[in-house]
Amino acid sequence: MKAIEIRNKYLNFFKNHGHSIIPSAPLIPENDPSVLFTTAGMQPLVPYLLGEPHPEGKRLTDYQKCVRTNDIDEVGDNRHLTYFEMLGNWSLGDYFKEESIKMSFEFLTKELGIPVEKLSVTVFEGDKDCPRDEVAAKCWKDVGILDGHIYYYGKDDNWWIAGEIGPCGPDTEMFYDTGKPACSPNCQPSCGCGKYVEIWNNVFMEYYKDEKGYTKLKQQNVDTGLGLERMTMLLQGKETPFDTEIFKPVMDKLLELQKADSVESRRIIAEHLRSSMMIISDGGRPSNLDRGYVLRRLIRRMIRHMNKLQIDLEKITELIDLNVDTLKELYPDLEKNRELIKAVIVEEKNKFVKTLDKGEREFNKEIEKIKAQGKTEITGEIVFRLYDTYGFPPEVTKDLAIENKMTISMNEFNELFKAHQEKSRAGANQKFKGGLASTGEMETKYHTATHLLNAALKQVLGPHVHQRGSNITEERMRFDFSHDSKMTEEEKKQTEDLVNKWISDAIPVEKLEMKKEEAIAMKAEAMFIEKYGDIVTVYKIGDISLELCGGPHVSNTSELGHFKIKKEESSSSGVRRIKAILE
Repeated sequence: MKAIEIRNKYLNFFKNHGHSIIPSAPLIPENDPSVLFTTAGMQPLVPYLLGEPHPEGKRLTDYQKCVRTNDIDEVGDNRHLTYFEMLGNWSLGDYFKEESIKMSFEFLTKELGIPVEKLSVTVFEGDKDCPRDEVAAKCWKDVGILDGHIYYYGKDDNWWIAGEIGPCGPDTEMFYDTGKPACSPNCQPSCGCGKYVEIWNNVFMEYYKDEKGYTKLKQQNVDTGLGLERMTMLLQGKETPFDTEIFKPVMDKLLELQKADSVESRRIIAEHLRSSMMIISDGGRPSNLDRGYVLRRLIRRMIRHMNKLQIDLEKITELIDLNVDTLKELYPDLEKNRELIKAVIVEEKNKFVKTLDKGEREFNKEIEKIKAQGKTEITGEIVFRLYDTYGFPPEVTKDLAIENKMTISMNEFNELFKAHQEKSRAGANQKFKGGLASTGEMETKYHTATHLLNAALKQVLGPHVHQRGSNITEERMRFDFSHDSKMTEEEKKQTEDLVNKWISDAIPVEKLEMKKEEAIAMKAEAMFIEKYGDIVTVYKIGDISLELCGGPHVSNTSELGHFKIKKEESSSSGVRRIKAILE
């Protein structure tokens, strides 16, 4: 069964069980500074899991594009992916454990045809915060899970929360028996030997965790996630996702193009190419900060491994075309953005080639110093400095050392690199420290202020102004908009004065629900119109602003305080950026 068939079966199954199909949110989160990318299907739905009504109802299903960055260095083995697709279904205060488990069992056994003897499940064993989940265990027995195939585990395995605070709860996980021999008589789903593979996770989200502990949410939710690539691999009886139709055309092409062989390198190129293309298609661009740096790392790591396989770098555009043609049924936006993807990746490739040239020149300087001292070893500190300062790959340093008949201290390099990696991961993990999108009082005010700023800029600069991105924290707001030139001091003052006038006018902020076509006919502003379902939420601020938005917002502009622009600068070509505060 192909990936597209599995996705369509999933969405249609849940549609037939009363769920509304909602579009995938973009990979780059809107107004969520707590994460670099959308990492899970529930992430864009946090306000609704906390009780805000969703315009499409209480039962939802979708496929969600996801990027997780913690394991980039692990990509190349037989299972790790940076980009992946998560199929999900949600109950927002509607059904709970029994119906969720019944539907999951029916989908796996009837729709996908998985024999029941291949299925095992795990449930929460209970602790001081939450009782043992005998309800879920009984539900599994009732639907037909075999005796001896139900396991109880603790919080490390069967409790789900994103970050350190937020909605959470016990979960039940489903595992597929690959048929591999058991590693021991005690082999079970918690074992990492590869016999059991997790395929689906249903979270029974009924708690909220904060610094003080756990409290009950005002509604019981179900949040599920099924990985498309993994399920495709298992149903096709393949060893890795790279053997499925999602990756195989590019993997085969790399085999044809390579002059040196490494299956690890082919996997890295195929995976990083797909991930980069998906991020670029959703608006990402390479840079030295945050998500832009992740994209830069992906592209440059891909290029390093193309060099390792001695593949002509000019073949990148050919590989992009092949990937677009392979994936366009799953992701039509890749076809629409084909030329943009090529332009971004080729430009980054050209920059990196210059980096490699510069790094080789620095390497030659170091070699001369070492030779002058009568030594023959390149220290790990030098290898790391070339890597850290110039982006010069250690494997290239190693090759050049051999050519120069010198030894190299890779153990020292590996220790330095490991320390660097742990520091980088700690920094990345800080992005998750506060959990998912915060909806505190100040963030809510800033969210509403972006609407007023957008409207003011249209009046001051012209109707060509449209939002191109925003980032909100407790302390400030950042707003990107389409405009070709630097704003004058007078334009900034006019914009500021206009926003403050509307604040002092105490205008009500109305929340309206309507069909998407009606909102478009009313000329409601929307940054990602395609991410919204058939029924949309529109926020109206008098005659000043009309925007599609997921919230949250204040109820009256008078709640915002005094608006002040702190800085106006270029963000990228044709896009300006304003940083502002509410005093």
